[in-house]
Parts: sequence; structure tokens; C-alpha cells
Amino acid sequence: MAKEKGIKEIEDLPGIGPTTAEKLRAAGFDTLDRIATAVPADLSELSGMSLEAAKKAVDAAKQATTLEFSTASEIYEQRKALGKISTGASSLNEILGGGVETNGITEVYGKFASGKTQLGFQLTVNAQLPVNKGGLGGSVLFIDTEGTFRPERIEAIASAAGMDPKAALDNVLVIRAANSDQQILAVERADKTIKERNIKLIVVDSLMSLFRAEYPGRGALGERQQKLNAHIHKLQSLADVHGLAVYITNQVMDNPAILFGDPTTPVGGNIVAHAATTRLYMRKSKEEKRIVRLVDSPSMPEAEAVIKITPNGIRD
Repeated sequence: MAKEKGIKEIEDLPGIGPTTAEKLRAAGFDTLDRIATAVPADLSELSGMSLEAAKKAVDAAKQATTLEFSTASEIYEQRKALGKISTGASSLNEILGGGVETNGITEVYGKFASGKTQLGFQLTVNAQLPVNKGGLGGSVLFIDTEGTFRPERIEAIASAAGMDPKAALDNVLVIRAANSDQQILAVERADKTIKERNIKLIVVDSLMSLFRAEYPGRGALGERQQKLNAHIHKLQSLADVHGLAVYITNQVMDNPAILFGDPTTPVGGNIVAHAATTRLYMRKSKEEKRIVRLVDSPSMPEAEAVIKITPNGIRD
């Protein structure tokens, strides 16, 4: 919250103009709070401003912001008001504490054809349902990076749920991102669309596909992770500001260091691991069955659910 009169945005800080502010936002320094806690040398390197100017900007940001404390009881009441999107399977809802939660990022990783996209389709339909039927009563923004979006699946799942298939399709805004810049821009420019179309769920399928293709090798890892960090923080910011849910799918690789057990490891490193509020690992079982393991959650213990992918969607 801005305290000092006249400083409400990053551009209001001394030495920071529109161009510098754009560079800082792209690097994840998108609020006064983030700049107030930044290392001046980092700001200088990222923006091109002098070290002295960066120090002045950090000091001004500190004076313009204040900390607000809440009691645990207040936070508990806020959390009870969060929305949940049903996954279509009661066993999966149970290990998630009721479903996919708003104000956070739910990541599902797994091998090819493990069912990540199918779960995304189910959530895309269920998010449109009324709250008393396991939805959020809103529309969906679907960012497709792999060309896997299929309106036929939305139509089939919506019909099975007793919804008007045409209306369900009209409530889904789809962006086919051809490169990582388009993927980033789709999120950066989403605020207006979210308000106008009552977006309650953002699906990114998948998060890492384009980043992996465009930034190969160790030499490009630093730049990739920096862009990825800003991208995923913007997703979290949208979830917080608009009270919506974010569902991202992630690719995997085999970790050669794991000699015993399942070597499957999600890509994206610690940046994705720390940013995701809830992490799920999905793998194929016999026939149409899938095993979903809750790997990480701040409120629920590790657990597994067995679900089934049917023509009508996700079921127990």
C-alpha cells in the first residue's frame, strides 16, 4: 500500500521512467513492495540504471510502502471463502481438500498422454458451473502452447454435465501461443479480459513446452529461468488480484541420478517448484485408469487418487 503521497506506481519512483519500469516488470519487479525488498545491484543490472539511482529507487519504495499484519484467525476466515473447482472425481477432490483452489497455482506434471490435458478440459467445463455444483460460475482463459486444445472434448464433457454445449464453448477464450513471447504476452495483457469476461480459471497447457524449445542448453538457462520466473509470478498475481484459479500442465524428464524408483522429474527447476501452490503427479495405469499423487501442498498431506478418463470426462 502506498504511504508516501505521489508514489503509487513504479514509474513514480525517482530515476524510473516507462522504459525502465517495463524492464523491471518483465523481470518480476512489478510492485513497490518487490522493489522495496530488492538488492540495488540487481535492479541496476536488470534495468540499466546506475547503482546510485537504483539505491534511491529502493529507498523511495521502502518509504512509500508499509507492512500490514493479519491474525491467523483472519487469514483462516479468508481461506474459508476461497473457491474450489471440482475435478469430476470425488477421490481427487478429497486429496485436494475439495478441488482445485482459487488464489493459487495448481501444477500437474506427467509423461505424454498421462491425462494432464484431459483434466484441464474437465476443469474448463466445471469452472463454468454454479458454486453449489462445484464450479465458480465464470469463464475460462485457455492458453494452448502445444496445439492440444480440442473443442470437441469441451462439448462432450459439457453435454455430460447437462450444460448447453454451445454456451460452454462460448465461455472459453483460447489463445494458441506459437512462441514463449506470445505465451508471456497472453498473461501480461489478461487483466482487462479477466474483468470483462468474468474469467475464473486460467489454463496453461503446457507451461514449459515453448521455453524448453527456445532456450536449449546450459548457456540459455539463466535467461530462460528469469523469463519463466516473471511469467509464473504474473500468473500468481492474477490469481490473487482477481480471485481466480490457475491450472498449469508441465512436462517431465528422467533424472539419471535416481537409480531406484520412478526417475520422472518435472522440468522448470526450483522456480516452478516453489511457485506452484499445489503439485500433482499423474501417471498411466491399466486401461483408462490414471493414478494422481499429491506431491506438494501447504495444507494437505501426500496422498493418491485413482481416476478414470472417460468420453464424458474425469470420473472415479
